[in-house]
Amino acid sequence: MNKLAITMIGVGFLSLTACQPVASPLVGVFFNDTKYGYIATTNTNATKEGKACAQTILGLVATGDASISAAKANGGITQVSHIDYSAKSILGIIGDWCTIVKGQ
Repeated sequence: MNKLAITMIGVGFLSLTACQPVASPLVGVFFNDTKYGYIATTNTNATKEGKACAQTILGLVATGDASISAAKANGGITQVSHIDYSAKSILGIIGDWCTIVKGQ
């Protein structure tokens, strides 16, 4: 009887963790792969691009640095002209969130 109770509790916890959405202007339950703009200036001379990402698995573990500062450092950018974001999620199991910075 104890094994059955432990199994039921485990299944209950797992059922609550399998739906990890990633922030996006669109929702895709089975698959989401979107990219969208957030900030743009009048400076159109963007010659460099930097990207920084963070990942999540089942909403239980999240790792990475998707900050604007990390994206600037990865692209060697000192003057930002565009900031875009991309979101990718597969069945709510694996999710990626990326910040894409363009500038000089």
